[in-house]
Formats: sequence, C-alpha cells, structure tokens
Amino acid sequence: MGSMEIAVAPPPADPTLVDEAVALAKAAGALTLRWFGSADLEVETKGDSTPVTAADRAAEAHVRAHLAEAHPDDGVLGEEEAERVGTSGRRWIVDPIDGTKAFVRGIPLYTTLLAVEDEHGIAVGVIHVPALDRTVFAGRGLGCVADGQTCRVSAAGTLDGAVVTTSSWEHWPEPALLGLRRSGAAMKGWGDGYGYLLVATGAVDAMVDPAAAPYDLAPMPVIITEAGGLFSDWSGATGIDGGNAVATNGAIHADLRTLLTTEPE
Repeated sequence: MGSMEIAVAPPPADPTLVDEAVALAKAAGALTLRWFGSADLEVETKGDSTPVTAADRAAEAHVRAHLAEAHPDDGVLGEEEAERVGTSGRRWIVDPIDGTKAFVRGIPLYTTLLAVEDEHGIAVGVIHVPALDRTVFAGRGLGCVADGQTCRVSAAGTLDGAVVTTSSWEHWPEPALLGLRRSGAAMKGWGDGYGYLLVATGAVDAMVDPAAAPYDLAPMPVIITEAGGLFSDWSGATGIDGGNAVATNGAIHADLRTLLTTEPE
C-alpha cells in the first residue's frame, strides 16, 4: 500500500516580526503626510507611465534604511528602488504609496503596504492608511487585526447584492463588466490597498485588481486568508505574481472568478 502524504501547515509568523512590520509601515506612512495635500508637490512620470513623488521615495528609503540595519541579510523588493537580494531566505516587500494617483489629488485613501515573505510564502502583511490613521495587519496563523480589533470578512453568500470594488474599471474585459452588471452586485471604486482593507474588515464583499505588480499585492494573501476570506489571481493561483488579483469573503470567490475569466461569446 502506498503511503498517504499529510499536508503540514506552515509555522505561524513570529509575533515580534509582525509588530516590527506594523511599526515600520506606520513610520513610513507618517513620512508621506509631510507631502500629502501640498500645493507644490512635484509629480514625475516613470517609464511605465505611473506617477511618483518625493513622498514615495522618502517612505521607501526609510523602510530600506531600517532593514539594512535591523535585517542586513534579508532581501528587499520595493516599487521605487532596485531589489536587494538577501541570503537569509526572507524578503520584505514594500509599496510606500499604493494609490499615488489618489495621493497626488489629495484623496486620503492611499496606503502604505509592507509584507514579509519566507520559504512558506507571505508570513506578515500590513495595510496602513496614513491620512485616515487606519491599519489592518495579519501574521500567518495569528489572525487579522484592524485598528486594534480582530476582523473578519463578510457573510454575503451570492454575487446578487454583494458589494464588489476595484482599482480600475477601464482595465476590465468587457464580458466581465457586463456579467458583473447583470449579477446584481453593487459596483464600487474604492481600490488599491484600501479595497483589500475593506474586504478584510467585512465592509465590502470582494476586491478586484485587473492589473497589479507583486508589491501591490504582497500583504494581501495573509491578510485576506487570516480574516477568513480567499485571495488568488484570476486563474486561481494564490501567489502575488499573476499580474491580477481577486480577494473575496470566500463564499462568492468561485462565482466571481468564473465571471472574470469567461470568454466572450
């Protein structure tokens, strides 16, 4: 008889690492407030046509400086600087301002994102909203916390009546847009990291990213999972490298993924 392999759950995250990540994300986010709402904020356009400001660069530099001193053997992946390859088997992933377009327009829904990845996947995730002073974080096996309280995803059971939010409607395939309209879901536009915060806290039922980089998504697998929901790319893979993402309360995940990937007739 063949032996049956038993799946072993990865170990819980180190609580002290969770605390450090939360403190670091909050400190980086606080730096961005120096520029938020400034009339003389200069906005540059990067090679990929996305905006960047001095606030993005200062916040990421703060994170990298801390990690260079506290964890010199860890890798660092960020949006604004070249990746630092580590030797410890652990990598920090930072997006200093997720939602720069909101930031430069004075809209307070931009976020600072930070995650810690180890050999088992994403172990720690933080979404911090500097202008609203809100924070959602999770450690693998430790639950999800929003503003000091344990949080859970919603209980919605069907797309009909569910609230679905997204970073950009213009990048959706037209069949998916039409399908969502016909599903009875309420279609909203609270996007970027803030949209995932809303899923984790049960304020909305799903968040869809039609186009996203790894640093846009890094905290989300552990945050959404620890809040009781599901996170994947549109194909169903659970990593952060798929180029798109969907996060739900779990109950509507399969139906929403099917809608997103249905080919036009």
